[in-house]
Amino acid sequence: MTVAEIRTMGIALGLRAVKDWNVSAVLSGGQPLAIRAESGWELSTNGKKRVEDLTGISLTAPTAKAAVDLHAHLAMIKSPETVAFLSEAITCLEQNLLRAAVVLSSVGAISLLYSYIVARELPAFNAEATRRDSKWKPAKSGDNLAHMKEHEFLNVLEGISVIGKNVKQELQNSLSLRNACGHPNSLKIGANRVASHIEILILNVFQKF
Repeated sequence: MTVAEIRTMGIALGLRAVKDWNVSAVLSGGQPLAIRAESGWELSTNGKKRVEDLTGISLTAPTAKAAVDLHAHLAMIKSPETVAFLSEAITCLEQNLLRAAVVLSSVGAISLLYSYIVARELPAFNAEATRRDSKWKPAKSGDNLAHMKEHEFLNVLEGISVIGKNVKQELQNSLSLRNACGHPNSLKIGANRVASHIEILILNVFQKF
């Protein structure tokens, strides 16, 4: 991460004193726990081991990177509801609660899309929703949008060109995984599948909206 990204993450996590730190000097003093790479600062092998010892969280697990990536986006999200969902999702990733992490990250993505539609695309959304279903009662808030099934919500977003067809398909796949994880069944998922799910949401929702 760059120094600017480190400061942003520190502030987002409540470490406001980082604004006054010489971050590069602090990290240089931590060598060989931290090293300066071409694209920014990163933990060395010894540094990752030190973090694992302090937190009990393995940084080599795919879900650990997913948790770090989600942390990096929290400061850029203005919706308090979305931040709350993602904060819980991050905790679940850190504690290896995989099914819960899938559910909460997916809910966070839908929450962010609701906020975007209400702020910028509500007339177009209501017009398209009414075209598809004459019984649709025009939405005025995110709570109103929640009256529509999420699968159909994504269809409407494609219809007004907020998302493309392939993005819609991937997000609907994520919804299917979320539904499977949120109901009693024999489904088993591993860290790689969860990390892939998080990556799709980051690239197509959290970075964009």
